[in-house]
Amino acid sequence: MAARLPSWAWVTGLTAGATVAVVALAVQADHGPHPTAAVARPSASASASAHAQASAKPKAPAAPALPAGSGAGRRIVYSLGEKRVWLVDATGRATRTFTVWPGTVNPAPGRYSVTLRTQSLRGSDGVQIEHVMYFTKTEGVNIAFSNALDGSSPPPANGQKLGGIRVHKADGAALWAFGDQGTRVAVVN
Repeated sequence: MAARLPSWAWVTGLTAGATVAVVALAVQADHGPHPTAAVARPSASASASAHAQASAKPKAPAAPALPAGSGAGRRIVYSLGEKRVWLVDATGRATRTFTVWPGTVNPAPGRYSVTLRTQSLRGSDGVQIEHVMYFTKTEGVNIAFSNALDGSSPPPANGQKLGGIRVHKADGAALWAFGDQGTRVAVVN
């Protein structure tokens, strides 16, 4: 009676055979013809103009400066006029800045702090939102930073009183990681 080989022996043999076949094909391909690209030598004038074009690239615009009078130390700064947020570290240096979509109700300029954080919920405009960080209430409307769960921009308000300050999805994650409950928020014009 013939002994039967275990399944691991079959798998090992097939794997070794496949590896040998791949190596043999790679060696054959290495010994075959290799495509080459024609090298064109640029003329002196073409080289000079190419160099001038490369060095004349426009620089990326610098991030807007942190507004004066926004306080000191670690904080979130929100500019009503610029529709922009800055995340400021303990040394007073802005580590990130981004644009926002303000709600229809704006907070008054002043000093606040994050009072409540909620991972996700449905916003008063019906959009599923996440990274919700409340910091004040104006005209009976809660004012909070958040981003749409699906990353979309907010729809038109249709006359609703909305206090959600929407941010892009990546900025919402950065804001959430930066601002704990109690983090200071400076609202400036």
